[in-house]
Parts: sequence; C-alpha cells; structure tokens
Amino acid sequence: MAELSKDKITDLKDKIQAVVDDLMIPEQESRLGELKTETLEPDFWSNNKRAARIMSEIDGISEDISTAKDLINSITTLEELFDIATDAEKIKFQEDYGSIKSKFEKFRQIQFLSGKYDKSDAIMSIHAGQGGTEAQDWAEMLLRMYTRYAESKGWQVEIDHIVQGNEAGISTVTIIITGRFAFGLLKNEKGTHRLVRLSPFNAQNLRQTSFAGVEVIPVIEDDDEEIVIPDSKIEFKATRAGGPGGQGVNKTSSAVQIKHIPTGITVHSSERRSQAQNRESAMKILRAKLWEIEEEKRDKELSKIKGQHKQASWGNQIRNYILHPYKLVKDLRTGVESSDPDAILDGDLDEFINAGLRI
Repeated sequence: MAELSKDKITDLKDKIQAVVDDLMIPEQESRLGELKTETLEPDFWSNNKRAARIMSEIDGISEDISTAKDLINSITTLEELFDIATDAEKIKFQEDYGSIKSKFEKFRQIQFLSGKYDKSDAIMSIHAGQGGTEAQDWAEMLLRMYTRYAESKGWQVEIDHIVQGNEAGISTVTIIITGRFAFGLLKNEKGTHRLVRLSPFNAQNLRQTSFAGVEVIPVIEDDDEEIVIPDSKIEFKATRAGGPGGQGVNKTSSAVQIKHIPTGITVHSSERRSQAQNRESAMKILRAKLWEIEEEKRDKELSKIKGQHKQASWGNQIRNYILHPYKLVKDLRTGVESSDPDAILDGDLDEFINAGLRI
C-alpha cells in the first residue's frame, strides 16, 4: 500500500467536494423541508402509496445529506490532523483514509444515477435460453445471484411469476426488487449472460455452453402521468395458479394474464394469493414494459443524432461466466474481469455494476 501523503488526502477531499457540490445540498434541504411539510397535512395518509413514496424520498434525501456532510467533516478533520501529526502518527491515519475513500466510492454512485426512474424499484425477468435443462439451471443460478446481490444492499426481493423447468431450474421468472436505486444500479444488467462449465446433467460430464436473458425495467406507479393505460386497451384473464407456492395458491383462480391490445404485450402474475394483488402487480409490469418501448424509441431518435449506441438487449451478449477449463467472469462492455466466479455467482457484483454505470 502506497504511503499516505498530504497530496493524496487533498486529492480525495477535492473529489468529495466536487460530488457534494453536484448534489446541491441547499436545494436538497429545501426539497426535504417541502416534503416534511406535506407529512403534516391531515389527510397525508389517506393515500398510502403516495405517502410511502414521500417517506421513502425523505429517507433518501436525509441519508444523502447526512453522508455528504459526514464525508466533508471526516476528510477535513483528517487533513488537519495530518498537518500536525508526527511521522509515526501519520502511519496510523492510513486506515482512516481507506475508510473515508471506501465510503466515498459508494456515495459517488449518485453521480451516475440521475435518470427519472433510477431511484425506483426494479422489475427483473430472467429467461432460460435454448438448451433445455442446462439453460434452465443457468437461469436459476442467475436468480440466486441477483437475489444475493439485492440482499447485500438491504433490498427486498419478491417473486411475481415463475415457470419451473421440466427437470431442474426455471424456464422464466419475474421478480420485483424493492430498494432505493434498485433500477438505477441494475438497469445495465439487461442482456444475454453466457455460462461455460462442465455439465452436471450428462454422464459424460461434457463442457456445455448455456445462455440466459435478463430484462430490467423500473416500477412505475399507477399515478405516474407518463404512462396511462385505459381499461379499454387491455384484456384481462384470470387463470388457476400452478407450480410451487403451497396448496392454497392452487385452489383459486388467483393468477392473472393481462394483454395490452395495441402492442400485443402479455403479462402474467401468479405468486400472490389474491387476484386483486396479482392484477395490480401485472399492471405495474405492463406500465414498465410500455415505458421501455418509449425509451427505445427515444434512443433510436438520439442515435440518429449522436451515432449508434449498442443496447444491452436480448441477443447482445454482455457477460461471460467461465467455470471450465479455467475460472473467469468477464464483462464484454466494460472489460472488467474476475477470476473468482464463485463469489460473483454468490452476489458479489459491485465491481461489475459500478463499471456498468460509467458506460
């Protein structure tokens, strides 16, 4: 580890100050005041969804302001102490410097998460590619990977719809990930993921290549004016829920299928016990898919002006996970590599996801 110097501390302080300046603390504090005033209104809790979003925004802004001030105070104190410390004492400050830098690296993600829905919850779908049981097992491995990553962030993961594989794994699954910046952090995971390994499903133990597709879209609430879906534009169908979930889930026609007539998009939701809950969830997914279509239209228009930008969509391979003949995970967009695929598949995705934010 390089010896700590005044220049390194000053450089980190400048970087922290630049990010804090971009955060515009006075404006954030003003917004926080407005939101807190809203919570004092007598009918604040009459709309639970709106109230929950406001409380979440209050928590997020408060956390950002607190972290920004703590970083400035910590690096300023370290700088002042370093100036008056003896050479022997300065060595002890290396750990403090590392702690501040680590906290700052997590905080600076805010710079790259300024999209309208970056703070939103995320809807992630994982689809097994061609290859039968091999691909279905790979899809289930990805589900575990992203669930572990979400848990490491303190987010909640809920399965909305799942189709099990014939022998093992899953054919397709849709999960809702609830947590601040869930969509912003996960949005670049969209694309095709490739696994190379020795097959556990054949007697010859041959090397097998499997593919799975990942889709990520934001949760868009029903009062969002950008996406409005009239009842006349959808077809609703109740179906009997099947698969894992206990006997109760199979006794009633609680699963739903909603088709958006103009686009032909069909959405399923089946894992909740009431039809009303499944319908609400399916509509969330439908709104998000319609938003995605509009985003793709905008991207195409921008590409005509700015030049082609390759999207991480199905068919565009974004990452290789090689377990044999050597161990390597490599992101084909950022060049980030890891020789520890076990850790990656256990949810240690920060390095890959942080690099993806800078694409």
